[in-house]
Amino acid sequence: MEVIVNKLKNSGKYLRILVILGLLFMITASIIFIGVYVYARTLGPPPLAVSQSTIYYSDNGSIIGESSNGQKRYWVSIDDISPYLVDATVSIEDKNFYSHHGFDYKRIGGAILADIKAMAKVQGASTITQQYARNLFLEHEKTWKRKIAEAFYTLRLEIFYTKDEILEGYINTIYYGHGAYGAEAASQYYFGKEASKLTLAEATMLAGIPKGPSIYSPFSSIENAKKRQSIILNSLIENGYITAEDKRIALNEKLSLVGEFPNTSMETAPYFQDSVKNILKNQLHLDEKTIQLGGLRVYTTLNTEQQRIAEETINHTINKDSNIQIGFVAMDPTTGYVKALVGGRNYEESPFNRATQASRQPGSTIKPLLYYAALEHGFTPATMMSSEKTTFRFDDGRDPYTPHNFNNRYADGNITMAQALAVSDNVYAVKTHLFLGQDTLVKTGKRFGITTDLQEVPSLALGTSNVRVIEMANAYSMFANGGNSVSPVFITKIETNDGQILYEHKAKKEKVLDTDLTFVMNQMMTGMFDPNLSGYASVTGSTIANDITRIYAGKSGSTESDSWMIGYTPQLVSAVWTGYDQGEPITLTADKTYAKKVWAQFMEQSLNKEPIKGFTPTKGTVGVYIDPKSGKLASNACGTKRIMYFTKETVPTEYCADLPKDDSSEKPANKEKTNEKVPWYKRILPW
Repeated sequence: MEVIVNKLKNSGKYLRILVILGLLFMITASIIFIGVYVYARTLGPPPLAVSQSTIYYSDNGSIIGESSNGQKRYWVSIDDISPYLVDATVSIEDKNFYSHHGFDYKRIGGAILADIKAMAKVQGASTITQQYARNLFLEHEKTWKRKIAEAFYTLRLEIFYTKDEILEGYINTIYYGHGAYGAEAASQYYFGKEASKLTLAEATMLAGIPKGPSIYSPFSSIENAKKRQSIILNSLIENGYITAEDKRIALNEKLSLVGEFPNTSMETAPYFQDSVKNILKNQLHLDEKTIQLGGLRVYTTLNTEQQRIAEETINHTINKDSNIQIGFVAMDPTTGYVKALVGGRNYEESPFNRATQASRQPGSTIKPLLYYAALEHGFTPATMMSSEKTTFRFDDGRDPYTPHNFNNRYADGNITMAQALAVSDNVYAVKTHLFLGQDTLVKTGKRFGITTDLQEVPSLALGTSNVRVIEMANAYSMFANGGNSVSPVFITKIETNDGQILYEHKAKKEKVLDTDLTFVMNQMMTGMFDPNLSGYASVTGSTIANDITRIYAGKSGSTESDSWMIGYTPQLVSAVWTGYDQGEPITLTADKTYAKKVWAQFMEQSLNKEPIKGFTPTKGTVGVYIDPKSGKLASNACGTKRIMYFTKETVPTEYCADLPKDDSSEKPANKEKTNEKVPWYKRILPW
């Protein structure tokens, strides 16, 4: 009996010790929990930023590409995700999600018992919040350190974010296989649609994939995917989301699987996209990670229709067997927006951008800048100078310089500036250049936005200093827009995924050219297509004059190894360069014609649905008929006449023949009607 009493006394003692130890453990645990909770509150909400694809948009809002290092990550609001997918995810992953505080203790206990019975890890107990914490902040290694960190992040998420915010983040970050992270990317990849439009069948198929993408993806095993889908449909029935009839319909629905992302490559304007990324990095100073996976929304100036026209025109025009390369830029002259850009004939073979990176001799396309400077110094379209073979000698010891005209043909007499520009007379250009001073064209080039260095040499008038295609397109835009400063614009706006504006282009309108002189140049540059200005040589645009149906201003240019055509209307400017990458001479006749042909076809197709717009005379200019041969006012005795515009102070007063003044020569609008057939476009703009 005494032994029994002693045992009872001892057992009571042990019980008291156990109770005390239990109380101490609970107090300690409570203190630790309170400490952890207070520390979590002190740290504040954990950031929810995750890697997302940067998306590039055209000027009409369509997606032209993305930057993602092979991973597709799009963040969408939970309101933009099909309720079927939301319900299926909660039902199969964490049915008590809305009632627990980050940890489902009942589920944890059940998982422990199941593992003990099986003597192995057979059942998971992680809640959606725990999984989200792991996706956001942790690696997936199975260590106690990671588990403790996961529990801490889970607590912080539950403290500072609502259930819907946590669920939204989870569905946007889980991996669905094949490089698709989040519901939107998965929906696009598997079904080619937005996540908001998923059906019950599609949603339950997707919801089953995260458990094992390599096992349950329908592209890995449609049988496993269907079995998993059935399990999820059963869980939806058990948890009261759907009925048995809903399950039957879903299982019988025929799914249309896609298996690719939209815009999976840089097929849309790859050279343009490269230029945009270069601007993001070198001008806006964004780091590579932000550009690649910062979830940016980059809104560009690209017009996808004009880009298509440019690419197709180049492919159809240039012989496939030719080694000739091309640089092409189209711009809106009013805004500077780059609407289309082609940097070469095959991006995969050569990503080198010949429109923005290559520096080549512009040839005679530099002459309009020279003649604009000449107008500022008192020249007019009717200014006469001799076109004959000339050797220029210099007092400073430089070697003599002898420029040559094409095919060594010369007028061997005086010609006007208008005709010199139209037939591209080199002697006239060099004389003008030397008369103005060799630094004048250099300074004028800078005013026109040319940033590459121009050399103060006599041959600069013939375009011997290298420039870039985009610089020349920009320079001609200043003619087209009436003399306002403009710069090439690729990006209009950059937003973060939550709509914050990181950058927005602000247009600055600054008048840098004289309005009247700019119009005089515009009208003079239409002369390359006007046979009335042909003289000892045909106007340079004669080979494509029959291919155009509206008024264009422009200038072609060529060197031994470069062929150019730049032209415009008030709505659109395009510049084309063709040549060989290594600068070999262009010897084949066909290769010499591509620049003009590409330009004409692009402009005609791009403006096909646009209203016809000419260059409106300014208040300070006057249009009169001129005899191209003499540069004097035309009379009935003149064989040919063409309307030319002058500033009011520089209108010629002499006639080509000593005849009474003909009022009609000064007022072309009142010219008597004749039976001569007039082209339709001259009814709008007679010149």
